[in-house]
Amino acid sequence: MSTTWDARAEVVVLGFGAAGACAAIEAAAGGADVLVVDRFSGGGTTAISGGVVYAGGGTRIQSAAGVGDSVEAMHAYLREEVGDAVSPETLRRFCATSADQLDWLRRQGVPFEGSLCPYKTSYPDNRYYLYFSGSENSGAFRRYAVPAPRGHRAKGPGTSGATLFAALAASARRHGARVLTQTTAERLIVERGRVTGVTCRTLARAPRRIRLAHRLLSRYAAKPGVYLPWLRGILHRQAERLERRHGRQLRIGAGRGVVIATGGFAANRAMLAEHAPDYRGGLVLGTPGDDGSGIRLGVAAGAATGLLDRVSAWRFLSPPSALLSGLLVDRAGARVIDESRYGAAVGEALITRHQGRGWLLVDAEILAEARRQLRRQALWFQRIQGYAQLAARVAGPTLESVAARAGIDPAGLRATVTAHHDRVRRRAADPTGRPAELSRELRPPFSLLDMSIRNRLNPCPMLPLGGLVVDERTGAVRRPDGSAIAGLYAAGRSAVGICSRSYVSGLSLADCVFSGRRAGAHLAATRRSGAHR
Repeated sequence: MSTTWDARAEVVVLGFGAAGACAAIEAAAGGADVLVVDRFSGGGTTAISGGVVYAGGGTRIQSAAGVGDSVEAMHAYLREEVGDAVSPETLRRFCATSADQLDWLRRQGVPFEGSLCPYKTSYPDNRYYLYFSGSENSGAFRRYAVPAPRGHRAKGPGTSGATLFAALAASARRHGARVLTQTTAERLIVERGRVTGVTCRTLARAPRRIRLAHRLLSRYAAKPGVYLPWLRGILHRQAERLERRHGRQLRIGAGRGVVIATGGFAANRAMLAEHAPDYRGGLVLGTPGDDGSGIRLGVAAGAATGLLDRVSAWRFLSPPSALLSGLLVDRAGARVIDESRYGAAVGEALITRHQGRGWLLVDAEILAEARRQLRRQALWFQRIQGYAQLAARVAGPTLESVAARAGIDPAGLRATVTAHHDRVRRRAADPTGRPAELSRELRPPFSLLDMSIRNRLNPCPMLPLGGLVVDERTGAVRRPDGSAIAGLYAAGRSAVGICSRSYVSGLSLADCVFSGRRAGAHLAATRRSGAHR
């Protein structure tokens, strides 16, 4: 018996963040009738992100900044970071098309600029829009590739994810995609082994005051709720009550396919506890919509999942950049990692090898310089984090005294500092790979800053990276046996992708563009050819 549809489209996209918008643009540009469905008002985690796209190989922005880069250098670096998250062929294709992807974003109206940040930071202030967003400068990676700055931040004040998303949303609408907001996908409709539509709950026919209240609640639950989890919980529960009370069922038919682009599962504590128990308790990087619902929809339709245990935990030491000259040590007083590495690498090292505990040893000169730098190197949220880092410290006139106050082995700390000073005097290479320009002798008095993962003054942001397994040529969702589920696609953090093994700033948004365009373009191509996949 055929399903009675309340609405129909050739392509239905679930989720209106970067991945969903890119899928909609490509499908609509290819002539498909596209309907985008979003639980809230669009934007997702993209809109509250830093708006950084990892791109290289010689982009126009890099060239304008006088930066030399090559596809080979980008690939050599990412090969070490990405590992086996995707096939070698997919990674090569991602790198080879990177500059073109950035040009495509610019054609959609996303603004970029080549003002190069001169210091290492987790995110540049409003003076700079191109920076080293990963671990490219670490000696551990210089062996493989010539480093180049590849963090392309969309030009906009503050965290510029909203700027990036606004351009993509406008482009999607210009291309003819329809957007249905305040509508939650609840179940995929499968007929004769093919996904043919989706059942939703929508506020589209609710009173205007209800839709306005829901929009405001969801906006503030996303941001500033990301910094205030208790506020997020209150606001999101109110929004859910409106959905339950005023939502009406809606059945949407998808003539060609459904794209799941609803984000990851950062806000789903049960999924985190099941798949990544060591990463519980951090600051959720995402919105309440990152609840794993899209992944669960795919699983209910027979999809396979992958790398759900991979979570990126961010323990940034900078800004201020002065702190990168300190020594990050564990409870035994031993070095943890190259302090200049990207914050996700630092967080993973602390969690997987040091029970989540770590302290940064600095001296009075570094401390004073760090305080000065916070005023000029940091945006407001980084300033708060930086002052929290400086507040979570113990001080002492000797290594032994400061170690005792922090609960660190004094002999181990003394041995680490002695060996470090010896290398600095001999100008020998740092064993962790830290660049020589960041290494210096530390002099008393000393301070130990608590960089532990579960630091209440400075909570650790966390982002799950796994998702539905997809065909890396088309974006079609796969079953556990490797076969494709007809009519079902996934993109962004709902799918396994480029950044699902290891994360550096901008790689998730770059993957959203790459995977979203892939799914949309394939659906447009199947429409033209009449093929059903």
